[in-house]
Amino acid sequence: MILRPKSLSRHPGPLPGATTATPAVLVPTWLRRAVPDAQSFARNDVEDVALVAGAAIGALDQVVRRHERWAGAWRQRLALSAAVMTAKRVGRIEEEAALRDAVLLTKPGDDVGPAGRMLMAWRRLAGMPAEKLLTEASISAAMDDLGLARDAVSVSDLTDDLRQLSAGAGTVGMMTGAIAIAERRGYGRALGAWFADALLAQRLGWAHAVPLLGAEVTAGIGIRRLRRSGTGIAAASIEDEGDRAKSQLAAQTRAAFRAIDLSAELGRRSERLLAVAPKLRARASDLVVERLLADDAIVASEKIVGMSDRGLRRLFDRLVSLNAVRELTGRHTFRIYGL
Repeated sequence: MILRPKSLSRHPGPLPGATTATPAVLVPTWLRRAVPDAQSFARNDVEDVALVAGAAIGALDQVVRRHERWAGAWRQRLALSAAVMTAKRVGRIEEEAALRDAVLLTKPGDDVGPAGRMLMAWRRLAGMPAEKLLTEASISAAMDDLGLARDAVSVSDLTDDLRQLSAGAGTVGMMTGAIAIAERRGYGRALGAWFADALLAQRLGWAHAVPLLGAEVTAGIGIRRLRRSGTGIAAASIEDEGDRAKSQLAAQTRAAFRAIDLSAELGRRSERLLAVAPKLRARASDLVVERLLADDAIVASEKIVGMSDRGLRRLFDRLVSLNAVRELTGRHTFRIYGL
């Protein structure tokens, strides 16, 4: 019998310090095709739309429960998308690059501006533990960032409404109810989508919320003023509730697919970053890698313990040359880097 050294085994284990790739969560083709578009969703029963939405959220749940090292960057990238749509809804023109600049290039303590504060609201949703999102303090901060007027009574009432909704409604009713609560009180869909994402995370036991509905234009149907009488009002109300539920579920499904697709993309990019990490000789390079995996992006002037500004710039140049990170601005100064 010939004895082979372990290093020559036909199926060697992973090298020390190497990372093993986790297969990306794939969405079946039939499931993507089952998502109703704006023209066809009205022809589907709410039960059919709910079935598809449940399957999509189940696939997303698989991504969340893997607790990948890049999950922070994933959630914050989704928060950026939600902030862009939130800004557009109120007539602002800031896109992703401008929002990144507003938050990352502003000195600590200075005002990031209205659009920057919108991004801060969604970053809070993605970064704060889910169990703390719907406290009065957290809701107050989110309303301030979204530019919504509030007082102690209104925040207390919102907190109570959301607590009752979470305790007494099914998942579909909870999601549609969150947006209805915000719209009924005149706060708009952005805050309602923020509430819905927080409630979903708490319902599913996720450690952090995943920004989903903020980037969906059709995240819920506005509450209509009914000017009918008798049974006409009741019938119209039932019809509106059904349409609202279907619209919400379709938006939830699209958002889940978008989040899953982004997770696959960032998973591939993070594998590249982690593969080249052992080759980096700069001091504190491991801290830089962790920051890149934990957030949407970081600036070239980021303060990293144990690394000079020049050393950090050289490290980023090295990472870009290795195709491990991207420079996201295209500028020669005030550069920003991310997966």
